[in-house]
Amino acid sequence: MLASVLMSAPASASPVSPAVLDLPEGFQPEGIATGPGPFAYLGSRADGRIYRANLVTGKGTVISPAVGTPSLGMKTDQRGRLFVAGGNAGNARVIDLRTGAVLRSYQFATAPTFVNDVVLTPRAAYFTDSNKAVVYRLPLGRDGSLPATFETLPLTGDFVLDPNGLNLNGITQTPDGRALIAVQSSTGYLFRIDPASGVTARIGDLALVNGDGLLTIGRTLYVVQNRLNLLTSVKLSKDGRAGTVIASVTDARFDVPTTVARFGNRLYLPNARFTTPPTPTTPYTVVAVRL
Repeated sequence: MLASVLMSAPASASPVSPAVLDLPEGFQPEGIATGPGPFAYLGSRADGRIYRANLVTGKGTVISPAVGTPSLGMKTDQRGRLFVAGGNAGNARVIDLRTGAVLRSYQFATAPTFVNDVVLTPRAAYFTDSNKAVVYRLPLGRDGSLPATFETLPLTGDFVLDPNGLNLNGITQTPDGRALIAVQSSTGYLFRIDPASGVTARIGDLALVNGDGLLTIGRTLYVVQNRLNLLTSVKLSKDGRAGTVIASVTDARFDVPTTVARFGNRLYLPNARFTTPPTPTTPYTVVAVRL
């Protein structure tokens, strides 16, 4: 379990695995995905560029150019593909990690829309929309092939759309892999979502306001509370129907982190710096904390 306050790793502790990764100036990161291998992929909410960082050396490069629309939540798979949520463009695209080429794109919705995050399961990719009471599903073929089109899954049950706030944001799987979990940022409520029916059930009385990116490791759910500069861990039941907060931690290096990904014994969080006016030279970083 994470300690009550996360401490910055000493500069000399692991010289080949930096605890802070520098991103291009003005990049404005939001999403992060890790693997295959010791690499992290980050998207720019400013222009949609995709940046690959080597987690061993700290060096990186842009592998996919600006598209003029955001690149937000993202996930990689073992087939060398990156699934990217397109924010207010209402779309998603799948990128070849080797070439940076767009393999396929999907237009889910038009304004008002905010396609915010994605989770991959063996059978599908699921995307949240922070402006609508739906989840978008890309059903994958048995061989992992991408579909020609998408499905829209209306949400019913406990979830209630907040017309004045940011709704479903981060999304992940339950520990048993049979359902999804998403967080409503404005209320902080966590919801278990049946991926077949769209029926939602609130998880206990948890209210993790400003909840953003989610990550499930075993039966622990990590919730990034962005503007609070917190990483909160929740112990879940196997089916994800119940949960208890076990720790809320911060770090002096956090500057409005938005989401979290794992590589090895570290968690990596990009600093979106929402409270800092962005300029072409504003610095941005990713910080690593130990599990």
